[in-house]
Amino acid sequence: MNLLPRPRSSAFDDRRVPAREPVVRFDASLPAEGYRLTVDDGGVEVVAADDAGAFYARATLAQLARLHDGMLPVGAVHDWPDLPVRGVMLDISRDKVPTQATLRELIARLASWKVNQVQLYMEHTFAYRDHEEVWASASPLTGDEVRDLDRFCRAHQVELVPNRNCLGHMERWLKHERYRPLAIAPDGWTDHRGRVRAPTTLDPAKPAALALVRELLAELLDAFTSPRVHVGLDEPWELPPERAKDYLDWVIALCALPELDGREVLLWGDILANHPERVDALPGEVTVCEWGYEDWHPFAARASTLEAAERPFWLCPGTSSWLSILGRVTNAMGNCAAAADAARAHGGSGLLVTDWGDLGHLQYLPVSEPALAYAAAVSWCAETNRDLDLSAALDVHVFDDPAGEIGGAVMALGDLHRVVTPQFFNLSTLVTHLYFPQLQLDRGFTAGITGAELADVEARLADAVAALDRARPRRADGALVLDELRNAAALVSLLCRDGRARLDADGWLASVPERRREGFAAALAPLIDTHRNLWLARNRAGGLDDSCAWLENLHGAYRTGVTDRRWGGW
Repeated sequence: MNLLPRPRSSAFDDRRVPAREPVVRFDASLPAEGYRLTVDDGGVEVVAADDAGAFYARATLAQLARLHDGMLPVGAVHDWPDLPVRGVMLDISRDKVPTQATLRELIARLASWKVNQVQLYMEHTFAYRDHEEVWASASPLTGDEVRDLDRFCRAHQVELVPNRNCLGHMERWLKHERYRPLAIAPDGWTDHRGRVRAPTTLDPAKPAALALVRELLAELLDAFTSPRVHVGLDEPWELPPERAKDYLDWVIALCALPELDGREVLLWGDILANHPERVDALPGEVTVCEWGYEDWHPFAARASTLEAAERPFWLCPGTSSWLSILGRVTNAMGNCAAAADAARAHGGSGLLVTDWGDLGHLQYLPVSEPALAYAAAVSWCAETNRDLDLSAALDVHVFDDPAGEIGGAVMALGDLHRVVTPQFFNLSTLVTHLYFPQLQLDRGFTAGITGAELADVEARLADAVAALDRARPRRADGALVLDELRNAAALVSLLCRDGRARLDADGWLASVPERRREGFAAALAPLIDTHRNLWLARNRAGGLDDSCAWLENLHGAYRTGVTDRRWGGW
């Protein structure tokens, strides 16, 4: 039976009965969030462990009715989750702040797949009362908007969790004179490649830094009902290894704040992965969120270490959509399955799939949805969903396409990066010359890419777009989904032509004949205009110019043949 997620146990026969309101009763002996569902000639009965179990039984009934033209198959389902926390983290700080309508629609969809937690990753996109200079152009969420969203989530058995970075990734704050003295390196710092960077990390030794974080947490947490808070703490680039104790002292200081009293504190696990001896020193209320975004990430080894330390932990794979335009769907599925397996094997209590927006958040929402759906499935029951026919599930339960085309098209688009020889972690090498047009193609991490491979990608793109033309998604935003995927495909097709032109020369954009570059510029201009319109169909205006800057930089390089060798922090 094509359900999302597939139940742990189900059996149906060929008989169908009209859909009807179930009779619901509760049995506390069932596993938490679990349910038994029976459909027969006498009606529909749900026995649920709790309110969440009843909600998920109704979600299964809705999917069964969708599969059978409004009827229900006669049979039974017995189901409960592997993991108590099945979450999605949305990056709303890397330029893209969704509208309330977009968030509501996505949350309702996630809840129908039995996701029970959503986190909103924030750096500068909450409208703090006394810090308007930081968020003035970002179209932030207000406290009242978060409260409204929190109520909507609770009605859908979803916990809305604040995610406020409290150490690194503070560059949107530290660029302002008012906050720069709080940085470890107020005048900037030099990275391992000798590049001078603007400050990104608060200094944990400065009391004023803790005072700022305390103020921000107090105002933010007032808008959420969740008993959890994610304080981030990943990638404090300027904090040297010899100050590892300062990191631990910062964690202890945060957990001691009155504003966090009684809350479960979540933090990213990357620093602790390099200092596993410090796991035992963490305060008791801390849950470690171990992240990694490749299908080879050592989730099992990291989970084993945390299990041995008796430290609560979640495992955090990713959608693999960022820095890809079209996604890396097979990698995402392997990444999510490995996380789900390791969490179950080593006592992890949650899976949190992350959807980041690095470098302009150029990927569209439908590009992330295959991984969101698959993560929901394997975090519910890995055994029955590891080999899920994701393409078919996308057609029915994600895009509602009776033509059965869009699922296969999205999956095909999401694997196009695998056609080219060079593969690199955390991005698609197929599109790196969009983000960094100053790079020489077929050198460094793009070494081995060929014109023949790019021509093959173009042909496969055409096949996928033809499938999109045959698709008939009935989702309310179905036409928008198709427009987003077509624009993304057109952009990657242009990048393939660009890449082939570079390879015909010496790999540098400057070596491409002016006439060909002018043709690329003419093709890119309407794609940028379309990107602006598509962005505003789902998201607030703040961040749009920053997103388009990546495309406009490429457009300028096409027109002039001149590239900035330091563009994008390179």
